[in-house]
Amino acid sequence: MNRTVAVVTLGCARNEVDSEELAGRLAADGWTLVDDVESAEVALINTCGFIESAKKDSIDALLEANSLKGHGVTRAVVAVGCMAERYGEELAKALPEADGILGFDDYRDISARLASIIAGETHTPHVPRDRRSLLPISPVERPAARDASSAAHEALAKALGVVPTYVPASGIGGSLFRKRLGTAPWAPLKIASGCDRRCSFCAIPYFRGSFISRGPQEILEEARWLANEGVSELFLVSENTTSYGKDLGDLRMMEKLLPEMAKIDGVETIRLSYLQPAEMRPTLLQAMVESEKVVPYFDLSFQHASPTVLRRMRRFGDTEKFLHLIAQIRALSPQAGIRSNFIVGFPGETQEDYEELVSFITDANLDAIGVFGYSDEDNTEALEHSDKIDEEVIRHRVEELSALVDELVTERAAARIGEEIVVLIEDAELQEGRAAHQGPEVDGTTSFVGTNFNVGQYVPAVVVDSFGADLIASPR
Repeated sequence: MNRTVAVVTLGCARNEVDSEELAGRLAADGWTLVDDVESAEVALINTCGFIESAKKDSIDALLEANSLKGHGVTRAVVAVGCMAERYGEELAKALPEADGILGFDDYRDISARLASIIAGETHTPHVPRDRRSLLPISPVERPAARDASSAAHEALAKALGVVPTYVPASGIGGSLFRKRLGTAPWAPLKIASGCDRRCSFCAIPYFRGSFISRGPQEILEEARWLANEGVSELFLVSENTTSYGKDLGDLRMMEKLLPEMAKIDGVETIRLSYLQPAEMRPTLLQAMVESEKVVPYFDLSFQHASPTVLRRMRRFGDTEKFLHLIAQIRALSPQAGIRSNFIVGFPGETQEDYEELVSFITDANLDAIGVFGYSDEDNTEALEHSDKIDEEVIRHRVEELSALVDELVTERAAARIGEEIVVLIEDAELQEGRAAHQGPEVDGTTSFVGTNFNVGQYVPAVVVDSFGADLIASPR
């Protein structure tokens, strides 16, 4: 075929996995992957549809790619990903600059879809639907759907005349292949898709579907493949990592999976993301702390601290329970990194609720904190709430809390001066990388001065200074 495509990824690490699976499918069918849109016949934009700022970034990326048409080789701009799935035909009408709006169900035939778009054929955008209806309500009844999906994937492999490295089960479109789009020493590894929680502010279950775990052997096979590709840190991602295995009949399957993953040659560190505080069972906490290769990193989705606001969010917990969980983690692992995100200005949030959140964040001593102002989202319960907070009040609370967060995170980083750490080098030119408590791309970095380490090298060091959330270290 000898056609060229550039994949541009916006949003979370789960989207990065989807992009690499799309790239794998395209490469297997003869497409040439290029790094920049200017050199590609097709610009494939993997969009994010989580919050307004992410949607804007996605639209900007589509418009920027569209501006290249007629000035070089770029012939088509195609949107995939969460925003494309979430809005479908509505997005196509609002954004005629895009030559195609493809949903998750188009992923399996992505090569044919792009070929038809280049040929000038009309692709009818899908009508969005509640993807939770595609799987049984009961989690334990979902393996049958997963097995059927795997059988379909195997049949497709035979039709293409290839033997896949691993055969994923159900998920967003599924995939037979994965092609790395970068050379970083870490990579996300998707362990599940979808979510069964019904948080009143979140539309992810609507357009990503119900929670479904990938089989442990399938995950281990992909982990081995990543290790063979030069990946030494595995970043386990999903919409809810603490639910892994519940649909496979074993809610403690993660505790069994981690030791097996740690045995893989080439894997040096394992990092878990997106842990639900209400589902943090003692056995999982113990497994994370005791496993030598699992870094002490806890990405806990608190969202708020006021029990009143949390109940309206359809979530559990309160300040006391959250502080107790943090104390448990720090008792088992004093140097553990803990990060979280919080929503300010949720409908009905009183000044007292907000002050409780401020108090909690002040006492929690977190390493990384994201603060977001509430905004209405389609297909969410909160959209219909009548007691919305004035936008000016939300803006003020976000600015005030963000300023406090900057101070607290700076203090937390400074408190690490003198700690012994191990840094994974990610940038040889800047001599920069991450310590165990720092997650990829969002939690700050650790850098060296006057050294010459290589990308992928693990460097034992001592923290000697800090700047905001970032650390300066000296090798030991």
